[in-house]
Amino acid sequence: MTVSEVHTTKHTESQQAPRRLSDGQFAVLLLLPGVALLAGVVLYPLVAALVTAFFEQSLVIPGRTFVGLQNIVDVLQGDFLRLLGQTLVFTVGTTVLPFVVGFALALALNTKIRGAKVLRGLMLIPWLVPGVVVSFLWMWIFNANYGVMNALLETLGLVDGPQAWLAQPGTAMGAVILAKTWQSFPWMMVMLLAGLQTVPGELHEAAEMDGAGTVRRFLAITLPHLKGIVGLVLLLEFIWNFQHFDIIYVLTGGGPAGATQTFATAVYETAFHGFDLGRAGALGLLWMVLLMGLVVVYVRFSEKGEER
Repeated sequence: MTVSEVHTTKHTESQQAPRRLSDGQFAVLLLLPGVALLAGVVLYPLVAALVTAFFEQSLVIPGRTFVGLQNIVDVLQGDFLRLLGQTLVFTVGTTVLPFVVGFALALALNTKIRGAKVLRGLMLIPWLVPGVVVSFLWMWIFNANYGVMNALLETLGLVDGPQAWLAQPGTAMGAVILAKTWQSFPWMMVMLLAGLQTVPGELHEAAEMDGAGTVRRFLAITLPHLKGIVGLVLLLEFIWNFQHFDIIYVLTGGGPAGATQTFATAVYETAFHGFDLGRAGALGLLWMVLLMGLVVVYVRFSEKGEER
Protein backbone atom coordinates (compact mmCIF):
# COMPACT_ATOMS: atom_id res chain seq x y z
CA MET A 1 0.00 0.00 0.00
CA THR A 2 1.38 3.40 -0.98
CA VAL A 3 1.70 6.41 1.33
CA SER A 4 -1.11 8.23 -0.44
CA GLU A 5 -3.45 5.26 0.02
CA VAL A 6 -2.61 5.15 3.75
CA HIS A 7 -3.43 8.86 4.12
CA THR A 8 -6.66 8.37 2.16
CA THR A 9 -7.72 5.46 4.41
CA LYS A 10 -7.01 7.42 7.61
CA HIS A 11 -8.90 10.42 6.26
CA THR A 12 -11.91 8.24 5.40
CA GLU A 13 -11.89 6.65 8.88
CA SER A 14 -11.68 10.04 10.54
CA GLN A 15 -14.70 11.22 8.57
CA GLN A 16 -16.74 8.15 9.48
CA ALA A 17 -15.84 8.14 13.19
CA PRO A 18 -18.62 9.71 15.29
CA ARG A 19 -17.78 12.87 17.17
CA ARG A 20 -17.76 12.38 20.91
CA LEU A 21 -19.20 14.97 23.27
CA SER A 22 -17.17 16.25 26.14
CA ASP A 23 -18.52 16.05 29.69
CA GLY A 24 -19.32 19.75 29.65
CA GLN A 25 -21.23 19.55 26.37
CA PHE A 26 -23.17 16.53 27.59
CA ALA A 27 -24.05 18.37 30.81
CA VAL A 28 -25.32 21.36 28.79
CA LEU A 29 -27.53 19.07 26.70
CA LEU A 30 -29.01 17.56 29.86
CA LEU A 31 -29.69 21.01 31.29
CA LEU A 32 -31.31 22.52 28.20
CA PRO A 33 -34.81 20.96 28.57
CA GLY A 34 -35.03 21.93 32.23
CA VAL A 35 -33.74 25.45 31.60
CA ALA A 36 -36.16 25.93 28.70
CA LEU A 37 -39.07 24.74 30.83
CA LEU A 38 -38.00 26.99 33.70
CA ALA A 39 -37.68 29.99 31.40
CA GLY A 40 -41.03 29.43 29.71
CA VAL A 41 -43.13 28.46 32.71
CA VAL A 42 -41.52 30.41 35.56
CA LEU A 43 -39.08 33.14 34.52
CA TYR A 44 -41.05 34.73 31.69
CA PRO A 45 -44.37 34.98 33.61
CA LEU A 46 -42.49 36.22 36.69
CA VAL A 47 -40.65 38.96 34.81
CA ALA A 48 -43.83 39.96 32.95
CA ALA A 49 -45.75 40.22 36.22
CA LEU A 50 -43.01 42.27 37.89
CA VAL A 51 -42.82 44.66 34.92
CA THR A 52 -46.56 45.22 35.27
CA ALA A 53 -45.86 46.84 38.65
CA PHE A 54 -44.55 49.91 36.83
CA PHE A 55 -47.64 50.38 34.67
CA GLU A 56 -51.24 51.37 35.19
CA GLN A 57 -53.01 48.39 33.66
CA SER A 58 -56.49 46.96 34.00
CA LEU A 59 -57.57 43.40 33.39
CA VAL A 60 -60.69 44.55 31.50
CA ILE A 61 -59.39 47.62 29.63
CA PRO A 62 -56.80 47.14 26.85
CA GLY A 63 -53.51 49.03 26.97
CA ARG A 64 -51.35 50.28 29.78
CA THR A 65 -49.59 53.47 30.87
CA PHE A 66 -46.15 53.72 32.44
CA VAL A 67 -46.39 55.23 35.94
CA GLY A 68 -42.95 54.40 37.35
CA LEU A 69 -42.95 53.72 41.09
CA GLN A 70 -46.44 55.12 41.70
CA ASN A 71 -48.06 51.71 42.19
CA ILE A 72 -45.43 50.72 44.74
CA VAL A 73 -45.89 54.01 46.61
CA ASP A 74 -49.66 53.53 46.66
CA VAL A 75 -49.29 50.00 48.05
CA LEU A 76 -46.86 51.12 50.75
CA GLN A 77 -49.13 53.98 51.76
CA GLY A 78 -52.17 51.72 51.77
CA ASP A 79 -52.73 48.57 53.80
CA PHE A 80 -49.28 47.07 53.25
CA LEU A 81 -48.38 47.02 56.95
CA ARG A 82 -51.69 45.38 57.84
CA LEU A 83 -51.12 42.69 55.21
CA LEU A 84 -47.56 42.17 56.42
CA GLY A 85 -48.72 41.81 60.03
CA GLN A 86 -51.49 39.34 59.16
CA THR A 87 -49.17 37.35 56.90
CA LEU A 88 -46.63 37.10 59.72
CA VAL A 89 -49.31 36.04 62.21
CA PHE A 90 -50.44 33.27 59.88
CA THR A 91 -46.88 32.27 59.00
CA VAL A 92 -45.59 32.16 62.58
CA GLY A 93 -48.70 30.35 63.82
CA THR A 94 -48.60 27.72 61.09
CA THR A 95 -44.88 27.18 61.66
CA VAL A 96 -44.71 26.99 65.45
CA LEU A 97 -47.85 24.92 66.11
CA PRO A 98 -47.07 22.15 63.58
CA PHE A 99 -43.52 22.06 64.90
CA VAL A 100 -44.68 21.53 68.48
CA VAL A 101 -47.18 18.84 67.46
CA GLY A 102 -44.76 17.17 65.06
CA PHE A 103 -41.89 17.19 67.55
CA ALA A 104 -44.07 15.67 70.30
CA LEU A 105 -45.26 12.92 67.98
CA ALA A 106 -41.74 12.28 66.69
CA LEU A 107 -40.49 11.83 70.26
CA ALA A 108 -43.35 9.46 71.00
CA LEU A 109 -42.82 7.40 67.84
CA ASN A 110 -39.08 7.22 68.48
CA THR A 111 -39.72 5.16 71.60
CA LYS A 112 -40.40 1.43 71.61
CA ILE A 113 -44.16 1.69 71.71
CA ARG A 114 -46.33 -0.99 70.14
CA GLY A 115 -47.72 -0.21 66.70
CA ALA A 116 -45.26 2.61 66.03
CA LYS A 117 -45.04 1.80 62.31
CA VAL A 118 -48.82 1.74 61.92
CA LEU A 119 -49.20 5.02 63.81
CA ARG A 120 -46.47 6.58 61.68
CA GLY A 121 -48.38 5.67 58.53
CA LEU A 122 -51.69 6.95 59.89
CA MET A 123 -50.13 10.25 60.91
CA LEU A 124 -49.08 10.87 57.31
CA ILE A 125 -52.67 10.96 56.03
CA PRO A 126 -53.24 14.72 56.60
CA TRP A 127 -50.07 15.46 54.62
CA LEU A 128 -51.28 13.35 51.68
CA VAL A 129 -54.69 15.05 51.41
CA PRO A 130 -54.82 17.95 48.88
CA GLY A 131 -55.13 21.43 50.36
CA VAL A 132 -58.55 22.08 48.83
CA VAL A 133 -59.92 18.86 50.35
CA VAL A 134 -58.43 19.83 53.71
CA SER A 135 -60.17 23.20 53.42
CA PHE A 136 -63.60 21.68 52.78
CA LEU A 137 -63.08 19.22 55.63
CA TRP A 138 -62.33 21.99 58.12
CA MET A 139 -65.09 24.15 56.68
CA TRP A 140 -67.47 21.38 57.73
CA ILE A 141 -65.80 21.10 61.16
CA PHE A 142 -66.14 24.85 61.78
CA ASN A 143 -69.69 25.13 60.40
CA ALA A 144 -71.90 27.17 62.71
CA ASN A 145 -75.01 24.98 62.28
CA TYR A 146 -73.79 21.38 62.16
CA GLY A 147 -70.03 21.60 62.70
CA VAL A 148 -68.16 19.11 64.85
CA MET A 149 -66.28 21.88 66.67
CA ASN A 150 -69.42 23.50 68.03
CA ALA A 151 -70.93 20.15 69.01
CA LEU A 152 -67.79 19.16 70.91
CA LEU A 153 -67.38 22.47 72.71
CA GLU A 154 -71.06 22.63 73.64
CA THR A 155 -70.86 19.10 75.06
CA LEU A 156 -67.87 20.14 77.18
CA GLY A 157 -69.69 23.29 78.27
CA LEU A 158 -67.03 25.61 76.85
CA VAL A 159 -69.45 27.60 74.66
CA ASP A 160 -73.07 28.59 75.25
CA GLY A 161 -74.23 28.25 71.65
CA PRO A 162 -73.07 27.74 68.06
CA GLN A 163 -70.17 29.94 66.99
CA ALA A 164 -69.46 31.07 63.43
CA TRP A 165 -65.72 30.48 63.69
CA LEU A 166 -64.93 31.43 60.09
CA ALA A 167 -67.26 34.43 60.01
CA GLN A 168 -65.93 36.30 63.04
CA PRO A 169 -62.77 38.46 62.70
CA GLY A 170 -61.63 37.41 66.17
CA THR A 171 -61.67 33.67 65.46
CA ALA A 172 -61.21 33.34 61.69
CA MET A 173 -57.41 33.56 61.71
CA GLY A 174 -57.13 31.01 64.51
CA ALA A 175 -59.40 28.63 62.62
CA VAL A 176 -57.32 28.93 59.45
CA ILE A 177 -54.10 28.38 61.41
CA LEU A 178 -55.59 25.26 63.01
CA ALA A 179 -56.58 23.83 59.63
CA LYS A 180 -53.14 24.48 58.16
CA THR A 181 -51.49 23.00 61.26
CA TRP A 182 -53.41 19.76 60.78
CA GLN A 183 -52.07 19.50 57.25
CA SER A 184 -48.45 20.48 58.03
CA PHE A 185 -47.49 18.59 61.17
CA PRO A 186 -46.88 15.18 59.47
CA TRP A 187 -44.05 16.59 57.33
CA MET A 188 -42.35 18.05 60.38
CA MET A 189 -42.92 14.84 62.31
CA VAL A 190 -41.23 12.74 59.60
CA MET A 191 -38.22 15.06 59.34
CA LEU A 192 -37.73 15.30 63.09
CA LEU A 193 -38.21 11.55 63.54
CA ALA A 194 -35.49 10.94 60.98
CA GLY A 195 -33.23 13.27 62.94
CA LEU A 196 -34.03 11.57 66.22
CA GLN A 197 -33.05 8.20 64.81
CA THR A 198 -29.55 9.53 64.08
CA VAL A 199 -28.87 10.40 67.73
CA PRO A 200 -26.41 7.80 69.09
CA GLY A 201 -28.11 5.56 71.61
CA GLU A 202 -24.80 5.07 73.44
CA LEU A 203 -24.88 8.69 74.60
CA HIS A 204 -28.31 8.23 76.18
CA GLU A 205 -27.21 5.02 77.86
CA ALA A 206 -24.08 6.66 79.27
CA ALA A 207 -26.04 9.66 80.51
CA GLU A 208 -28.64 7.41 82.11
CA MET A 209 -25.92 5.50 83.92
CA ASP A 210 -24.63 8.83 85.23
CA GLY A 211 -28.04 9.54 86.70
CA ALA A 212 -29.41 11.94 84.06
CA GLY A 213 -33.20 11.92 83.79
CA THR A 214 -35.32 12.01 80.64
CA VAL A 215 -35.58 15.79 80.53
CA ARG A 216 -31.88 16.28 81.18
CA ARG A 217 -30.94 13.81 78.43
CA PHE A 218 -33.34 15.54 76.04
CA LEU A 219 -31.83 18.98 76.69
CA ALA A 220 -28.19 17.90 76.79
CA ILE A 221 -28.09 15.22 74.08
CA THR A 222 -31.14 15.19 71.82
CA LEU A 223 -31.59 18.90 71.18
CA PRO A 224 -27.93 19.63 70.32
CA HIS A 225 -27.93 16.78 67.78
CA LEU A 226 -31.17 18.07 66.22
CA LYS A 227 -30.10 21.70 66.02
CA GLY A 228 -29.43 21.61 62.28
CA ILE A 229 -32.56 19.70 61.25
CA VAL A 230 -34.76 21.82 63.53
CA GLY A 231 -33.45 25.04 62.01
CA LEU A 232 -33.88 23.72 58.47
CA VAL A 233 -37.43 22.47 59.07
CA LEU A 234 -38.55 25.72 60.70
CA LEU A 235 -37.00 27.87 57.99
CA LEU A 236 -38.47 25.87 55.10
CA GLU A 237 -41.90 25.75 56.70
CA PHE A 238 -41.78 29.51 57.34
CA ILE A 239 -40.95 30.20 53.67
CA TRP A 240 -43.73 27.91 52.42
CA ASN A 241 -46.32 29.35 54.79
CA PHE A 242 -45.33 32.91 53.89
CA GLN A 243 -46.65 32.24 50.38
CA HIS A 244 -49.53 29.88 51.24
CA PHE A 245 -52.80 30.45 49.42
CA ASP A 246 -55.25 27.58 48.98
CA ILE A 247 -56.47 26.84 52.53
CA ILE A 248 -56.87 30.54 53.36
CA TYR A 249 -58.76 31.31 50.19
CA VAL A 250 -61.10 28.32 50.31
CA LEU A 251 -61.93 28.69 54.01
CA THR A 252 -62.39 32.47 54.26
CA GLY A 253 -61.42 34.12 50.99
CA GLY A 254 -59.35 36.55 53.05
CA GLY A 255 -62.34 37.60 55.16
CA PRO A 256 -64.25 38.36 57.22
CA ALA A 257 -63.54 42.06 56.74
CA GLY A 258 -60.01 41.21 55.60
CA ALA A 259 -59.13 39.54 58.92
CA THR A 260 -57.35 36.62 57.22
CA GLN A 261 -56.03 38.50 54.20
CA THR A 262 -52.38 37.73 53.42
CA PHE A 263 -50.06 38.69 50.57
CA ALA A 264 -51.09 35.63 48.57
CA THR A 265 -54.84 36.29 48.76
CA ALA A 266 -54.40 40.06 48.41
CA VAL A 267 -52.52 39.72 45.11
CA TYR A 268 -55.22 37.39 43.76
CA GLU A 269 -58.06 39.62 44.92
CA THR A 270 -56.45 42.80 43.54
CA ALA A 271 -55.76 41.27 40.13
CA PHE A 272 -58.84 39.14 39.46
CA HIS A 273 -61.54 40.81 41.54
CA GLY A 274 -60.32 44.40 41.53
CA PHE A 275 -58.97 44.04 37.95
CA ASP A 276 -55.97 46.24 38.87
CA LEU A 277 -52.95 44.43 37.45
CA GLY A 278 -50.56 47.29 38.16
CA ARG A 279 -51.32 47.40 41.88
CA ALA A 280 -51.30 43.60 42.09
CA GLY A 281 -47.89 43.55 40.38
CA ALA A 282 -46.54 46.14 42.84
CA LEU A 283 -47.81 44.12 45.78
CA GLY A 284 -46.29 40.98 44.29
CA LEU A 285 -42.97 42.75 43.78
CA LEU A 286 -42.75 43.80 47.43
CA TRP A 287 -43.84 40.31 48.48
CA MET A 288 -41.08 38.77 46.36
CA VAL A 289 -38.45 41.08 47.91
CA LEU A 290 -39.42 39.81 51.36
CA LEU A 291 -39.31 36.20 50.13
CA MET A 292 -35.86 36.75 48.63
CA GLY A 293 -34.65 37.85 52.05
CA LEU A 294 -35.91 34.57 53.50
CA VAL A 295 -34.25 32.62 50.70
CA VAL A 296 -30.92 34.32 51.43
CA VAL A 297 -31.24 33.29 55.08
CA TYR A 298 -32.00 29.73 53.99
CA VAL A 299 -28.98 29.57 51.65
CA ARG A 300 -26.61 30.89 54.31
CA PHE A 301 -28.03 28.48 56.87
CA SER A 302 -27.52 25.59 54.44
CA GLU A 303 -23.94 26.66 53.76
CA LYS A 304 -23.17 26.75 57.47
CA GLY A 305 -24.66 23.29 57.85
CA GLU A 306 -22.43 21.93 55.06
CA GLU A 307 -19.35 23.50 56.64
CA ARG A 308 -20.14 21.75 59.92
